[in-house]
Amino acid sequence: MEDVQNRFDERGIEIQRVGVKEVHLPFLIATKGGGYQQILGKITAAVNLPEQYKGTHLSRFLEIMAGWGDKPISGRELKQILMELRTKLKASSADLSLDFRYFMPVTAPVSGLVAPLDFPCQFWGRLTAAGYEFRLSVQVPVVSLCPCSKAISRYGAHNQRAVIKACVQCRPGYYLWIEDLILLLRAQGSSCVYPVLKREDEKYVTEEAYDHPKFVEDILRDSVLALRQEPKVCWFRLEVESFESIHNHSALAYCEEETVSLHHGVKGQNSQSAPGG
Repeated sequence: MEDVQNRFDERGIEIQRVGVKEVHLPFLIATKGGGYQQILGKITAAVNLPEQYKGTHLSRFLEIMAGWGDKPISGRELKQILMELRTKLKASSADLSLDFRYFMPVTAPVSGLVAPLDFPCQFWGRLTAAGYEFRLSVQVPVVSLCPCSKAISRYGAHNQRAVIKACVQCRPGYYLWIEDLILLLRAQGSSCVYPVLKREDEKYVTEEAYDHPKFVEDILRDSVLALRQEPKVCWFRLEVESFESIHNHSALAYCEEETVSLHHGVKGQNSQSAPGG
């Protein structure tokens, strides 16, 4: 049968990205403890298409990705998937994003009840002749309590749920586990969010938030300082959104920066064994 995609195209236009999106497949995500967690992934994958080819072989995207469904994936495996995409589709560049919800056990602060809490996450990678880029994104819910409301009110202060959205890139050969990034960011709010709370836990969370009032700007700045102290990270993007309880809008703060760890060594870690390289 004729391979129409391989016909010569006379228009002389290279397509920078062509591929598939909204692909839903089961995957295994590598965990820090050495195991894996089964997730439902939403995938977007693309390659460049040289000007001489009429089209790319979209079925090969699915063939490649389906073949990775039973192998735990981290940054290293994502690079291998991109290598396969480049090779089998005869492309010089390939990129892939994998969105999923990652579950971590969270312990209530007083009762000690343990239940899973879900965190939206994304693996993103790009492989070109210049090298490999990998970024990890997480969304972490926290509690924010308004310092102004506390200062001007005779009693109480408005508080609400906020979300810290972080995207990080590590130095070549290093990897920041999902669990570590989530725990780092959970500590930056007025209090934490929990899946299960008994009355004694609710009392604790309410009072902890009241004792640690933070504007959306405070949560962002504290998160920036925390990521600056993480030596494996060379770049990050942070956004904090507070779903205001006394307004019909959200409050927003944003920061993006390259950290000094890009130019300094990381002590106490073997770069050869890190799964993000």
